[in-house]
Amino acid sequence: MVDDSLKAHARSLWQTLAGAPVTFPSGPGVRVVASPGSQMCPPSWTGIVVLGDSAIATVPTEDAVVPVQNALSRIATESLSQPADLQSVLPVESVLGPATLAYVSRSSFVPAPPGVVESVPHDHPELRALLDAVRPDDADESGIGEIDSPAFVVREAGTITAAAGYRTWPAATAHLCVLTAEESRGLGLAKRVAAAAVDHALAARLLPQWRARPAASRRVARALGFCEMGTQLSVELDSARLADLTRR
Repeated sequence: MVDDSLKAHARSLWQTLAGAPVTFPSGPGVRVVASPGSQMCPPSWTGIVVLGDSAIATVPTEDAVVPVQNALSRIATESLSQPADLQSVLPVESVLGPATLAYVSRSSFVPAPPGVVESVPHDHPELRALLDAVRPDDADESGIGEIDSPAFVVREAGTITAAAGYRTWPAATAHLCVLTAEESRGLGLAKRVAAAAVDHALAARLLPQWRARPAASRRVARALGFCEMGTQLSVELDSARLADLTRR
């Protein structure tokens, strides 16, 4: 069952990141707003966030609002996070995502089994060594290099093999970041360090957010009590073809 207070907090976060006045509809549907400075997507892209049965979207220019609003209104809300469905109504050139958005409260949080977890500064040089030891796409996906909280780590033979922390986002949100060395995956280390980071965020009265694409990452979040509430994705649109939609 979705916690209404978590959903309200999550919606407040993404409405803030939209960078322009917009609210999620009270029922199924989507609202589109022009926001050149949107933090929901890369510059000049269209960002879409679905939470529950409603969504918001940002576009880079006022001219794009009407054609994108009309196009997105032709498909079901749950289809807004499906690239193939978006491509059926919009001139999509590139896609980032979708990523699942999950949240947890103190009451629903499930701590990890006992185990040694060490806290180190977020700029600890051994964290850089862990990042350098994994594939670049894994390092980027994890976000560990961007955390501003302490890093919670486990060591094997004196070397950090798993780390978690969070980056403080607007609306009192803690965006969780987790990374495990390739040879140490599947041992439950991600759950152990992530649990320590979540506990720290909750103690600071922040809303822990888990944004993930890989199935393994989503499984860790669910094991910790996170509830999947929605999705986020970004699309780059062909501006010339989008203008054609306006003229039709």
